[in-house]
Amino acid sequence: MNKRGLTSRLGRDLLRQAVYISIAVVGSMFVVGLLVEDVLIEQALEGEADYYWKRMEQDPAASLPDTKNLTVYRNVAGKTVPPDLASLSPGFYRRDDPREVIIYVSERGEDRVYLVFEAEQVDELVLLFGIVPLALALIVIYLSTYLAYRVSRRAVSPVVSLAESVQALDPASPDPAEVRLVPTYAADDEIRILAAALEDLVIRIREFAERERQFTRDASHELRSPLTVIKMAVERLAKEPGLDSSARETLQRIRSSASDMESLTKAFLLLARETEQGLSREWVDVNEVVGIELERARTIASESQITTRFEQENRLFVFAPERIVESVIGNLLRNAVAYTDQGEVAVRISGNSVIIEDTGPGFDPETVGKSVKSNAPQQRRRGGFGVGLTIVKRLTTRFRWNVVIDSEPGKGTRAQVDFPECRTGNLA
Repeated sequence: MNKRGLTSRLGRDLLRQAVYISIAVVGSMFVVGLLVEDVLIEQALEGEADYYWKRMEQDPAASLPDTKNLTVYRNVAGKTVPPDLASLSPGFYRRDDPREVIIYVSERGEDRVYLVFEAEQVDELVLLFGIVPLALALIVIYLSTYLAYRVSRRAVSPVVSLAESVQALDPASPDPAEVRLVPTYAADDEIRILAAALEDLVIRIREFAERERQFTRDASHELRSPLTVIKMAVERLAKEPGLDSSARETLQRIRSSASDMESLTKAFLLLARETEQGLSREWVDVNEVVGIELERARTIASESQITTRFEQENRLFVFAPERIVESVIGNLLRNAVAYTDQGEVAVRISGNSVIIEDTGPGFDPETVGKSVKSNAPQQRRRGGFGVGLTIVKRLTTRFRWNVVIDSEPGKGTRAQVDFPECRTGNLA
């Protein structure tokens, strides 16, 4: 926020503008200096030559101009012209050795005058009278920029303060005192309107979050209680003597469906949370979670003709709520077991990844989450609800884990979950 905030951006823009203006002023002064030397001095020398020729017409014996900075030579009897000047044709010349001079050769008929002007002192005057206004101009520019920055900063400071207040808000906090956003100091009407609107929005969000938490608690109780009753009743019926194989198969289906419904309920309650409040993060042993969930999957599919295999290349630890890790791994394993009629379900932990492969019928990965309703009867026959992969995708997206599912109809499915922020270790 410090680097990309309004105040910093405003300061950078004003500073950039001041630099551009400074470059323009310095360039202008440089151009002015060139004009003084190349235009004004040449015009002055031409004027001196014309004035001398007019004097000559009135008084042929008029003396040549001779000042501190200007020396004039004429090629007439009794007048000596330096050899380095005598060879010059009419026009302007500049020489720097041994001193900087500007030479103007003027001709009238066969008569010539040579005006030699000392330019060094003019350069010093140009530099002196150029630096002073330049310095004043730059001081005015920088002072104006600073004052504009101060005024603009005071103008945007309520916006910055409001942004900091919004950033510090915790939507999960029930304390209504933290919702105060309307500034108590003098602020523009637009700022007050925006703050009031945000404050009202935050209050509504917190009320919604509180209703969500209440619903989660009620749903957790109301859904788990009948599932517990169903599971207890199934266990009690299973102990009754004289049950034939068909009845026991029906009880097994009820037990599997109850277990699936219990897992699905837990996953839905996790997805219903707006935040992870109440889900403590800790270093979860993924190897242990895979072992437990694989055993549960075996129990659900105890009558199926499939084998399971668990390979561990290293130990994997993830800093996350254990229930989230259990839900992700459990849903992938239950889907793999439920959709595999025969063959094998293999689980491998390698590096920071958990890889689950099955020999089931496979599916089109693009239909995940889209074919739930159309395939619902088939999914129920297999003991699933068709939303396991959707739950996995939503949970892994929330925790920034990468999940890749490769499947092809008739060739099985391969699911890989990568945990970017994790720890790995050697097997004991």
